[in-house]
Amino acid sequence: MKKLLGACMLLFSTSLLAGTLVCSGTVETVAYHGNDKLMVKLSSMNGPIFFCNPNEPWSVSGAQGRVMNPETCKAVFSMFLSARATGENISRVHFDGDAVPSSCTEFAPFTDVFVRYVNY
Repeated sequence: MKKLLGACMLLFSTSLLAGTLVCSGTVETVAYHGNDKLMVKLSSMNGPIFFCNPNEPWSVSGAQGRVMNPETCKAVFSMFLSARATGENISRVHFDGDAVPSSCTEFAPFTDVFVRYVNY
């Protein structure tokens, strides 16, 4: 019973530490980084973040076991590229993961995050 209670507390505390955040704005930066990561920065964000790898499944700590497959990665990257080229606003991007801050202006440089939802 104690082991079960301990495991439940660990799972519960992990989900409390995981960040979730919604940002919006125009795409200021969309790029490929040499370590096979794709990155984006919206106008409401203080710096670019890594959001996927086009060659392998992407997951980050604290994203509740979510995985972005390479095909989805490329589709999301295309959405960001299109928004950048047209200057259109992205109304909602949901970020998840332990490294997600409480505000769009507090991302650590080149943070790995999980993009759960994009509304363009």
